[in-house]
This record gives sequence, C-alpha cells and structure tokens, in this order.
Amino acid sequence: MKVDLGDLNAFVAVARAKGFRESARASGASASSLSEAVRRLEADLGVRLLNRTTRSVAPTEAGVRLLARLGSALTEVEAALDGVTALADRPAGTLRLNVPVSASRLTLPRIVPRFLAAYPDITLEVIADDSFVDVLAAGCDAGIRYDERLEQDMVAVPIGPRIQRFAAAAAPAYLDRRGRPAHPRELLAHACLRGRFADRAPPAWEFERDGEIVRVDPSGPLLVRLGGGSDLLVDAAIAGVGITHHFEDWLRPHLDSGALEPILEDWWLRFSGPFLYYPGRRLVPAPLRAFVDFVKASRDTA
Repeated sequence: MKVDLGDLNAFVAVARAKGFRESARASGASASSLSEAVRRLEADLGVRLLNRTTRSVAPTEAGVRLLARLGSALTEVEAALDGVTALADRPAGTLRLNVPVSASRLTLPRIVPRFLAAYPDITLEVIADDSFVDVLAAGCDAGIRYDERLEQDMVAVPIGPRIQRFAAAAAPAYLDRRGRPAHPRELLAHACLRGRFADRAPPAWEFERDGEIVRVDPSGPLLVRLGGGSDLLVDAAIAGVGITHHFEDWLRPHLDSGALEPILEDWWLRFSGPFLYYPGRRLVPAPLRAFVDFVKASRDTA
C-alpha cells in the first residue's frame, strides 16, 4: 500500500499536538491543510485514526498503534535526510574528472594538492584520457577540455593558464647535424616526431607570426599515440632523433636545462588555455561545487 509521507507526518504532528490548530502553530502549516492530509490518510488506510470533537482531538486505537510504530520510523527518515542535506554544507564524497593527459600533467598539479588540503573529505578521481569521451557517459562529474572541444550545453570555467603555446624544439646535436630551420616549411626536410589521437591522422603542425598562419604536415621516423606516448616523443627529441612539437610548458624543463633547443620561437602558436566544464544543472554535487569555487578563487587570486 502506498501512502504519502507528508500525510503520515501530518498525522503524527496532529496526534502529538492533540489538535489541528496547535499543530499548525508549531509547524507553520495551515490547520485546514493538516485536516485534509489526515482525512486523505484515513481514506487510503480505510480506518479512522483520530477522533475529533470541537474541543479535542485524540487518536483512536488504530491511531495509537500507528503512532507508536511511526515515531521511530520517521525519526530514522529525518536522520537520513539530514545526513544527505549535510553534504550540501560540508562537501564530501568522490569527484570524478575526465581530463586530457596534458591537463593532468600541466594544469592539475598546480591545483589538486591545495584543493585536497582544503577539502579533506573529498576524494578526487582523475581519468586522464585523450579520446575525448562523453564525461557523463563515462561516469564523471566534469571534465577539462580546450574550447574547440567544449560541448554546447555545458558550463565552462577557465582553469589553469589562459594563454599557452605550442613549441618546436630539438636536441642541439641534432640541429648541429641537420641545420636550424628558419621557416616552418623547412620542417618538411627534417626528421619530425609526430603524435596522433586514436583512429585519426596526425594533426598538422601550426605556426603563426604577424597574422600569417602556416600549417605543415612533416614526416619522420616516430609516430605515437598522443597522451601516453607524449613522453616518448620528448625523450626521442632529447636523444637527437628529430624535432618535437609540443606544449611549451611540457618542454620547458628541457628547454631550461639545455637538453632541447627552441626553434622557430617567433612562430610559436598561441592558443587559449583549458576549461573545466560540467552539465548546467541546478543542483551541482557538493564536491564539484567546491572544486568549481576553488578554481574560480584560485584564478581570482593568481
């Protein structure tokens, strides 16, 4: 038998207060709505629960039995609901993010340690994947993407550096041996180390200077799947195998150490930084809301 939980609550409130007006004053509901709720419950159960006179309200035998059983049950329900609503005020639980490998390498290390220190009750699960899956279908709460891959119905929040560059570099020994390109098209005569996403052709290398955009599709001895294979491209470039074209921040430690030498630096393409994105729904899970607010605050104080 299905009965309305609100009607049960109304019956308990009236029985305990011993009157509709008294219960209305205590609960803020109207006496007429409480009376209607009790009548509806009695009709659903097929039994009278309250004896009513102009001077008093008292439970019948059936009402006494129901009240005795409902008291502890409703207390458990209230405790369960309080436990759920407490999560809205004290963020806890698991937050799952689907991010490209570049974001797990370059963006999240600047944010995650401080976030976890601020919210010790949140467990962060990061799935680093360059296949650009549907984050919701993958069971994730949010993702990180660049603007050309953002879905239209998502909320997007800037995260990490707002301007990034693609850098071209090679080992000094390679450049001493093969020469230093002065224009992007000269890369066609070099050994270039390429990457591609799953089931796609290698993306062209794009360069820009003074409004002129040059795209080249060079060849070379090494092709890897981007993401997991990206470090191999860098290691091969350091070993002198050829030229790599990668995020500047990814290559920066090797550029600073001299293991790699920048080439065509005045042609390095600038592009906007990544975004944290999530469904635009009204009730955002507490762990995700905490992360969004933390990212916004970090950006404002940067």
